[in-house]
Amino acid sequence: MAGKAAPARHVLFGKYEMGRLLGKGTFAKVYHGRNLITHDTVAIKVILKDRVKKQGLLDQVRREISVMGLVRHPHIVELKEVMATKSKVYFVMEYVNGGELFVKLSQQGKLTEDGGRKYFQQLLSAVDFCHSRGVSHRDLKPENLLLDENGNLKVSDFGLSALPEQLRIDGLLHTRCGTPAYVAPEVLRKRGYEGAKSDLWSCGVILFVLLAGSLPFKADNVMKLYRKIFKAEFEFPPWFSSEAKEMVSKLLVVDPEKRASMDEIMQSSWFQKGFTKPLSFNDKDEFNSEISELANPKLLSSSPPFYNAFEFISTMSSGFDLTSLFESKKKQASIFTSKCSASAIIAKLQSLAQKLNFKATNQREFKVRLQAKEEGRKGKLAVTMEVYEVAPELAVVEFSKSAGDTLEYNKFCEKDVRPALKDIVWSWQGENECL
Repeated sequence: MAGKAAPARHVLFGKYEMGRLLGKGTFAKVYHGRNLITHDTVAIKVILKDRVKKQGLLDQVRREISVMGLVRHPHIVELKEVMATKSKVYFVMEYVNGGELFVKLSQQGKLTEDGGRKYFQQLLSAVDFCHSRGVSHRDLKPENLLLDENGNLKVSDFGLSALPEQLRIDGLLHTRCGTPAYVAPEVLRKRGYEGAKSDLWSCGVILFVLLAGSLPFKADNVMKLYRKIFKAEFEFPPWFSSEAKEMVSKLLVVDPEKRASMDEIMQSSWFQKGFTKPLSFNDKDEFNSEISELANPKLLSSSPPFYNAFEFISTMSSGFDLTSLFESKKKQASIFTSKCSASAIIAKLQSLAQKLNFKATNQREFKVRLQAKEEGRKGKLAVTMEVYEVAPELAVVEFSKSAGDTLEYNKFCEKDVRPALKDIVWSWQGENECL
């Protein structure tokens, strides 16, 4: 009698094997995964596009992609790759197997002062890095702090985070969000607030929880809880040292202008005790920009990369180009048509990159990013090229500068790209236009 057949493997894009379900939320599920090339263990977050659209959360997902591309740090869960199909978006993330800090606190209760300080140091190191990149987390709490196999902290869940473009004309944020017990009073008052300062309040609450084993603000209903937060009304347990009390008291200050700054906290003698500054990932800007560029409407669209007739006429005839009516930031872009297949065009672009000593990265199928290996006037020049289908024997290729200096980009296109691609180009956008 034949034995049972082995269960079919679920392989994603020929690169990742998806395994057991780790957890699920309203519109996403997280699976255990394995990189088939490197054999690294990963976590794969699967987001359903239709459900996200119905709930009006497209902008939140795009923002999360942008933010996680910006904040690459040893104490932040790493986003390794973003991929998409017609119906789903896949976040391939670092697998953190030590569980939530919240669970550890629930099981163990309060930590020693040295143990709590260690996690607080790692938390502030990560949050300070976020703030240096213009990112406010806005939902810091033990449930969003994970632990790796070595017991080190990893900040996760940037779904409610904010970027500078969300600031209103007064330079402040106005969206009320977060978990009530950890949220700063200025956020609860529905007034404008600085995201960085409100994050510091949340860090103060977390420090109290680490050392006390309970929340500083407790009440049997939300309104009573808010009143205590508005007055910063709490009591220290008797085992708190005077230095720990001072640290919490500097952070849980109702007036954000009088609240301690990040520098003040991190330079204090209590914080500096045993503190080792983690190695930074500042040299990974190339990766950051690749991930950030994926946070665009095309990634979350249910449509495949296809140019319809109207788009084709509009883009190939400069007089009919209507994109400026719909795009707030017109990118430096150029377009050509080709009678070659999409795969042949991609192969040609990769060959071009090798010839010019550029690094070629496939961001997703039929989209390639070329990046110079040497620094230019404004960093490393990077060009994104995407192939769209117009008809079975006609493709449109769109070039756009994604990083670097515009003058260098124009020179690169005119001197290097045009001659190298002449054998696959049918026509360039407009007459006598350079790339």
